[in-house]
Amino acid sequence: MAEMMWAGRFSKKVDDTVNAFNSSIAFDGRMYRHDIQGSIAHATMLGDCGIIPKEDSLEIIEGLKGILADIDSGSLELDPSAEDIHMFIEAELTKRLGDVGKRLHTARSRNDQVAVDIRLYLRDEIDEIYALVEELAVTVLNMAKEHTETVMPGYTHLQRAQPVTFAHHLMAYVWMFIRDLERLQDTAKRMNYCPLGSGALAGTTYKTNRQQTSDLLGFTAPMPNSLDGVSDRDFCVELNCALSLIMTHLSRFSEEVIMWCSWEFKFVELDDAFATGSSIMPQKKNPDVTELIRGKTGRVNGDLVTLLSMLKGLPLAYNKDMQEDKEAIFDAVDNVKLCVKTFIPMLATMRVLKKNMRDAAAKGFINATDCADYLVKKGMPFRDAYKITGTLVAQCIEQGVTLETLPMESYKAMTDLFGEDVYEAISLDTCVRERKSEGGPSPDAVKIQIQQAEKALGL
Repeated sequence: MAEMMWAGRFSKKVDDTVNAFNSSIAFDGRMYRHDIQGSIAHATMLGDCGIIPKEDSLEIIEGLKGILADIDSGSLELDPSAEDIHMFIEAELTKRLGDVGKRLHTARSRNDQVAVDIRLYLRDEIDEIYALVEELAVTVLNMAKEHTETVMPGYTHLQRAQPVTFAHHLMAYVWMFIRDLERLQDTAKRMNYCPLGSGALAGTTYKTNRQQTSDLLGFTAPMPNSLDGVSDRDFCVELNCALSLIMTHLSRFSEEVIMWCSWEFKFVELDDAFATGSSIMPQKKNPDVTELIRGKTGRVNGDLVTLLSMLKGLPLAYNKDMQEDKEAIFDAVDNVKLCVKTFIPMLATMRVLKKNMRDAAAKGFINATDCADYLVKKGMPFRDAYKITGTLVAQCIEQGVTLETLPMESYKAMTDLFGEDVYEAISLDTCVRERKSEGGPSPDAVKIQIQQAEKALGL
């Protein structure tokens, strides 16, 4: 069992169950690289400021680099009995350098140490998640380019409503993912301030150079308040919020893919590599990937609630409750990366069944609004046109016909404004083609959206 760094204050050994309960190395061990990165910057500053001898600073830096290389190569394994990754690395450094290694923690607390570590770690994770979401947005954008002419029904209340193009539907998700990218950038910008040098809560009596450590670690600036420096976890909450929205968008998309795969819709078919079968029903092809994403969304949302609940009653400054931040935000990060990495190739290999989409669009009277608009364009007030069209739809249902096949005499019986040109006005292709208002589903309008999205994505 490694000796606790704070053992001098205590007269008896801490109970083993307390040690196990208190330990965080099982999950914060993943931050070893960032802990060493922060310690190298701190040691550099200590030497440059003359707080410790320059030769000791250089020896500490080389020792830390050696530990990093050994952990990376696997020749040094993390000690599960260590309290946390910070104490493990410091203990290993002291083991290798003796008294010189003990100088590293001068003018620093674990409170500001862990605060800088998690910022460094999450900054890297945001970069990776950003790249994945960007790839997802481009994948969906490229699909949209292929389907600007693919007609499908648009829905409200899960009822067929008006005709759209599949590209238009896909572009709605592209804009969601672009907003997700903006939120990630915004979170990264706001979290990029350095808490190192805040000490336990009240700074230090040593003449440190916080700007130097901030610059060495690539932060915008030091955090201006030492209490806030060690107790702030807003950035974890903000990131989890952004991740929850990413998962919400993935979950909504997944729900639609699940429906589209069903025989009731049959708009798409997943590649065999991204579906599973049944243990008892030979005919089944299940969209398990999307169902798992839908389920994991609840898990990421739960992580957000954990963070908010953990913080809501904490007095300043650091409290041990804050150790719970890592398991929650790490879990959210891991699950988002896993889901996006799986969703991208599933979408890219998905087969779109254009004919089924168009056939569905031809049913359900989704051109009824266009029929009403036809009358409005001939001078009738919209509410009157709405009522006449609703009456015609009721007649069609009773007679087992559609608006496209309803005889002209039925139209004329309602108003003389109807002419033979009504059939062209309510045809599926016309309905889609003429919806060219900005942001609409017509091929021309969607192509403009695609250009706008390409610009937003820097393509």
